[in-house]
Amino acid sequence: MAQLIADKRVLRADLHGDRIRAASGSMVAFEGDIEFKNAGMGGGGGMRAALKRAVAGESLSLMDCTGSGRAYLAKDAMDVLVVDLGGDTLTAESEHILAHTDGLRLDVQFAGLRGMTSGQGLATTTVTGSGQVALVSKGPVMALEVAPGQDLTVDPDAYVGSRGQLQMNLVSGVSWKALVGEGSGEPFSLRFSGHGLVLVQSSEG
Repeated sequence: MAQLIADKRVLRADLHGDRIRAASGSMVAFEGDIEFKNAGMGGGGGMRAALKRAVAGESLSLMDCTGSGRAYLAKDAMDVLVVDLGGDTLTAESEHILAHTDGLRLDVQFAGLRGMTSGQGLATTTVTGSGQVALVSKGPVMALEVAPGQDLTVDPDAYVGSRGQLQMNLVSGVSWKALVGEGSGEPFSLRFSGHGLVLVQSSEG
């Protein structure tokens, strides 16, 4: 079975006659006999999936990497984190997904309008099943715990992903950027409640 290993800002993918999917254009080098071909957009096929991606402003373009050997993947010199899933669900902003092994299903979710500040939709991708998914971030990732009765509020530009039984809500009000004069429009934050982990990058987007 293919294995994903993070080495700071590079992802090493060892393939043994199987397949992974990776962000298009992320391959920087490979050894062995590996074929690369465009796999289209992430999140499954069909008209309904395509419509959901269009509404969400989704831009996760993937390629199939198939064969035997070792591929090296990277994206904009960003830090790489590998998350092991054992039948649970990871939710991540689509732009942070670098690669994933077979056996995982990706589905686009539209979390709400981000237009209050940037005019974009807040598109997230849920990754479910058993396998590995590699995420990229601007700076090392911090995993912050959410427990019942202990909500966590996060700047949307710092949000990378989350896992567990969590609910995410958009909360309007004062944001960090508004305090330093960088905000435009109505500021908002992301508030998480329930039980799980929220992954936050140490450098804002």
